[in-house]
Amino acid sequence: MNPQIAQLYRISQQPNRLILGLMSGTSLDGLDLALCRFSGYGLNTQVELIKHQTIPYPEDFKQSIREVFAKEQIYFPSLSTLNAQIGRLHAQYILDSLQSWGIAPNEVDAIASHGQTVMHRPIRSGNLPNSTLQIGDGDHIAHLTGIITLSDFRQKHIAGGGEGAPLAVYGDYFLFSKKGEHRILLNIGGIGNFTYLSASQDPKDILVTDTGPGNTLLDAYVRQHFPGFNYDKDARLAKQGILHLPLLDSMLNLPFFHEAFPKSTGPEYFNLELLNQVIQENAYSLTPVDTLRTLTELTAQSISQAMQSYIPAIRTTDCQLIVSGGGSKNPLLMERLAKINPNMQLTESDRLGIASDAKEAVLFALLANETLMDDQVAPDRQLGDSPWLSLGKISLPN
Repeated sequence: MNPQIAQLYRISQQPNRLILGLMSGTSLDGLDLALCRFSGYGLNTQVELIKHQTIPYPEDFKQSIREVFAKEQIYFPSLSTLNAQIGRLHAQYILDSLQSWGIAPNEVDAIASHGQTVMHRPIRSGNLPNSTLQIGDGDHIAHLTGIITLSDFRQKHIAGGGEGAPLAVYGDYFLFSKKGEHRILLNIGGIGNFTYLSASQDPKDILVTDTGPGNTLLDAYVRQHFPGFNYDKDARLAKQGILHLPLLDSMLNLPFFHEAFPKSTGPEYFNLELLNQVIQENAYSLTPVDTLRTLTELTAQSISQAMQSYIPAIRTTDCQLIVSGGGSKNPLLMERLAKINPNMQLTESDRLGIASDAKEAVLFALLANETLMDDQVAPDRQLGDSPWLSLGKISLPN
């Protein structure tokens, strides 16, 4: 038997596993790394976050990703090169992080790498399959670090009939559901998405969906109109603006917001081209800060409308709304969410013992733990009544 196959079996038999989760989102801030110790699986999962950090991407590297990110036409050699380049850069970040933490690579049982999304394309007409593409090849990571690597988690979900997103549902359910308490786990990254967890802990009650733009329009608009800024830190720019209700109404009337739940989306749809089209078609006249204020309200309103429309009304009363992702650090956005949803108790995911900026990396580490251990647990509404599929391709170091 291949000794690395035997190693996979030994890992599955261990009382606990040390797994390094990696997440790079559509905001392109950098790579989130979360080193986690897992015991158990499914609803018996216990996780300890050992170390975590975010390593920012160099500006020229971010620009190279933007050149292929969510574009209909690209220079294909750039995409091919980036697939290897991202994998190799992530491998170097892993080795540097482990060294700074005083942990040898051979102490880590597995790496769970999300990769960098460059295209997400759900097709609800049914004429073609849904598709998504994350680059940053897992073989490069495994070979350069010497650590078994699980990657490309979203493809099996699509193969099983889903849209490949959002995948946080599994980790949210296993780690954060609580008997007797309705909870909504809201992640505001580039795109907003939430997982609703019933107080009954019945997996059939789970609801999960994307809601629309999180930070993607805000960050792109800031980069275009405020040179030297990558995002609106502490909403300082948006707070100077005045809400433009006609633009807000026009954006909320876009087709995505009228599609049935559950659904997914990405910057392929919510981008500056779409925003400019809406503004030009209606001859709106706004200052840049007014536009930012309105886009912030769009995120808050679209999230709130999705929760109020998709979740049974009685269950949003006294519900815990637990927020993670970059949007949780936007005080204006958090203020508006609290104002629009007065019956919900709003807090950050740090309260549950997982740092907000580490949560998604932890959740992908959990997906790897489930694949290595057992996967026949939670049904997914996108997949009908089928049990959860094992997710992630396994790359061996040699």
